[in-house]
Amino acid sequence: MDKNLIKKLMQIKAELLDRNYDALNKYNSGKIVHQKQLNFHKSNKKNRWVFGGNRTGKTECGAVETIWLARGNHPYRKNKPNTVGWVVSLSTRVQKEVAQDKILKYLNKSWIKDIVMKQGKKSSPEYGVIECIVIKNVFGGLSEIYFKSCEEGRDKFQGASLDYVWFDEEPPEDIYYECLMRVMDKNGDVFGTMTPLKGMTFVYDVIYLNKYNDPEVYYDFMQWEDNPFLDKTEIDRLSKTLSSDELESRKYGRFVSNNNSLVYKEFDEKVHVIEPFDIPKEWQDNISIDPGLNNPLSAHWYATDYDGNVYVVAEHFESGKDVTYHAERIKQISTRLGWKRASNGMYAALIDSAANQKTLASQKSVTELFYEHGILVNPKVNKDMFTGINRVKSYLKNANGETKLFIFANCTNLIQEIKNYYWSDGDNPVKKDDHCLDELRYYIMSRPEQNEKPKSQIEKDKQRLYQRLRRQHMYN
Repeated sequence: MDKNLIKKLMQIKAELLDRNYDALNKYNSGKIVHQKQLNFHKSNKKNRWVFGGNRTGKTECGAVETIWLARGNHPYRKNKPNTVGWVVSLSTRVQKEVAQDKILKYLNKSWIKDIVMKQGKKSSPEYGVIECIVIKNVFGGLSEIYFKSCEEGRDKFQGASLDYVWFDEEPPEDIYYECLMRVMDKNGDVFGTMTPLKGMTFVYDVIYLNKYNDPEVYYDFMQWEDNPFLDKTEIDRLSKTLSSDELESRKYGRFVSNNNSLVYKEFDEKVHVIEPFDIPKEWQDNISIDPGLNNPLSAHWYATDYDGNVYVVAEHFESGKDVTYHAERIKQISTRLGWKRASNGMYAALIDSAANQKTLASQKSVTELFYEHGILVNPKVNKDMFTGINRVKSYLKNANGETKLFIFANCTNLIQEIKNYYWSDGDNPVKKDDHCLDELRYYIMSRPEQNEKPKSQIEKDKQRLYQRLRRQHMYN
């Protein structure tokens, strides 16, 4: 047999053996996959975060993403040759025990061109502290992965031009913004994997609430049940040993602050927030207004389909304006939506009963002023807060586990308020930034109560078929 052929066959055999032991090749490639890890990798956003409890698989996301970007063989993104990136840990000890360990786990030794150590020997990098790994990329060149510690301070994060930064756990705010500057000229990416143990920090505001409405922000929560490789018996055992606050952060990856808990824990932005679509005319239901007076006025347009699902389809939210201005904006949005009118040709709306009070600037009430400007408002709303909150909860997730409330993604103020609505130390929600939530309650309380008896299998099958047909109608 030809010696060159034998040599080639041996090389192929060695490559196949190498692949069998390649952890990266096995990552999410079997019959069982970690779907939320895949969702993270598939997102094309430039600022991606995973908020996860311990052992949820979040760190693997960061390590695998880093190696794919360095190797230039990312399966879901446009690849670049010869990349330079940072892996940012809170300390050198955490780097060695967590991020560095994960990188080495998924990094095939044959891909390593060189290793520069801060401490220890490069022949045994797992026992030392790595400064840089030089990796062969599929374009034929070399990529560099540098390891950084937040202990070094912001000054040590200046000057570089990077393709990506991975934050393993939450960095200090000044280092986060410094790293954003490092990826700017290369149009690069930042991504973070963290357990939110510090409470409602800047990451809560900038990423979770997305208070600047950055279209490049992506986040997801990972809980223990999302990791298909965790033992269910162990999950149940550990769940019983943790306090409610510990469960929120360590099991569910949720933000917790000052022992306050979220009012609407049922809310999941990935489920309840949907992209806008043209709703059928017959779905149009009502407008609901919280007048605000000295605060922002909030108004939303609500539609209901034949199955009782509620859609929040438009938003007006503004402060410092009078009734004349708000009435005109409500009419403009209604005209754009082709919104239905009352029999007298006016637009009808629900409104807080406080609107019956006369304003300081007028001898007329807000209700009367809206009427004069073509908005027929009904101030007879049910303002029972606790009943209203429970009714909203039932629309977010009812007794059958179904979602009945969907919010268009352009209703950004309502989305932020739901995500930031906490119980106080007493028995009431924190009375702050809840204008949208007040008029959401008014609308939901105007709806007939849902029949939440458990459904038969036939009813469930019928419901599934209807929802499939509705989605086809929605997107075709």
